[in-house]
Amino acid sequence: MIITALFFMLFSFCTWYEGSEILDTPGEWKYSTYFSAASGDQLTDADDISNLDYFVYAAKFKPLFPVFMIFTASYMIMLTGYIFFKTRMKKLAVFMSGSGILFLISSGLLSNSPTIGGTVFQAFFLISGMISIIAAALCYFRIPKGFVTVK
Repeated sequence: MIITALFFMLFSFCTWYEGSEILDTPGEWKYSTYFSAASGDQLTDADDISNLDYFVYAAKFKPLFPVFMIFTASYMIMLTGYIFFKTRMKKLAVFMSGSGILFLISSGLLSNSPTIGGTVFQAFFLISGMISIIAAALCYFRIPKGFVTVK
């Protein structure tokens, strides 16, 4: 878990650094500054842009590190769920299927994205959702010990 958290911090820093390129592209401010616009401030210069908007810009146009960041965050969440529910397989299956449904909903929300990052994230969320739901089904329907005997 600690190693994963360190990788998450590294990928977050790389994403933030790549996203800082938004400061040099004022034409994109209108489309990629959701957090700055939510604060109600008018964007007049680069100092008005929120640091969270750096992540949005990086996810839209340079998706490598944002995908790694989301992957490590998902891994930490799944690992935490496994640690809490490893002795209760039915609850683990419900946890994993809930995660899979969230991934699939996220994939659907990004299905019409015109940017390369949106397409990459849509594929990532779709594949992660399917894997999570298949893993949940395997946990839920697993054969109990002693049911099958090998001679």
